[in-house]
Amino acid sequence: MTFKELGLDEAVIEAISYMGFEKATPIQEQAIPEIMKGRDILACAQTGTGKTAAFILPIIHHLTVNNATETTTTLVIVPTRELAVQIDQQIQGFSYFVPVSSIAIYGGGDGDNWDVQKKALSTGTNIIVATPGKLLSHLQMGYVKFDHIEYLILDEADRMLDMGFIEDIQKIISYLPKKRQNLLFSATMANKIKTFAHQLLHDHFEISISISKPAEGVLQAAYLTFNEQKVPLLKTLIDKNTEYDSILIFSSTKRKVFDIVRALGGEKKSVHGISSDLEQSEREAVLANFKAKRTRVLVATDVLSRGIDIKDINLVVNFDVPKQAEDYVHRVGRTARAETTGVALSLINPDDMQKFHHIEKLIEREVPKLALPPELGDGPVWKVHSTDRKKRNNFKKGVSRHKPRSKG
Repeated sequence: MTFKELGLDEAVIEAISYMGFEKATPIQEQAIPEIMKGRDILACAQTGTGKTAAFILPIIHHLTVNNATETTTTLVIVPTRELAVQIDQQIQGFSYFVPVSSIAIYGGGDGDNWDVQKKALSTGTNIIVATPGKLLSHLQMGYVKFDHIEYLILDEADRMLDMGFIEDIQKIISYLPKKRQNLLFSATMANKIKTFAHQLLHDHFEISISISKPAEGVLQAAYLTFNEQKVPLLKTLIDKNTEYDSILIFSSTKRKVFDIVRALGGEKKSVHGISSDLEQSEREAVLANFKAKRTRVLVATDVLSRGIDIKDINLVVNFDVPKQAEDYVHRVGRTARAETTGVALSLINPDDMQKFHHIEKLIEREVPKLALPPELGDGPVWKVHSTDRKKRNNFKKGVSRHKPRSKG
């Protein structure tokens, strides 16, 4: 379905075309008409499916056809500053030919940033995209004008609940008009999301698309490794796959990020790291270099696993298996975006095998285990314990004694 068929304003369609989008994705096809009807929405879709456009385009359409003034009508709440910046950038692109204003509100800046945010919140900006903590800081100062909010959007809602933002979100909602349209977008449909949605939404329209599964274009595989084999394996993967010009590596801790960067050769090898330990300006510079492919390899924590739209990432490597199975979906979703293809590899040590087994149950498929390069020696043997009696025999026959396959 085209965006014109969805009934969007011509100026909005022109901006969409200018950005290179032609047809709506499934989440956009389902969400946009219902949002334009005024329905509350609970939408669950995997990362990379076009969720941002699904909720932003109908709002920009509404602002355009109603000749929006500088009144603040839309509040988007997100878990991280990176996602806030990305959504704000997308809004600016989609509203290129229409008079719609927006700003990202997040922490980590200097006094000048605070003054710019204060002015936008007090004098009026059409769309506010904010992280909960920083927005609350402004709200508690008393100058924020949210009297005319028509839309409340919670993006990556499951992540915000996981990060403990529920109380902050409830406080923010207390500052908003009771009559408004609520849009809740999540990558997973955990029970806590359903409970929260029941409290927030009214007569809502529910959308569920490919919950908790990586995109079809992601070629998934794994290596069984001991910890001391991980860096040599990484070096081999990076050196042998010279055609990969954009590689993203996920680490479990901020400290390990820069250990990996040093081990891989750092700036000399075009390898950089990003974590919340860096200043905001440094993080933005690192991301910009990676997006522009001036940096070939980026090592990151899970701060980049959700919501960051970087095109044409060839390879995603889980240096450490994520603690939460859902985070695996978000990590590997950084590649194979917008119907492209990509490779996602996981390095699994003995301690992480059970966690990876839970990931395989979540995505409902066994991820192939590849043989290590001969020069690295033998890796550990795959061993997990199933609590499902019906599946226990299958694991005894297959998965629990699984031997790595030869590559190719």
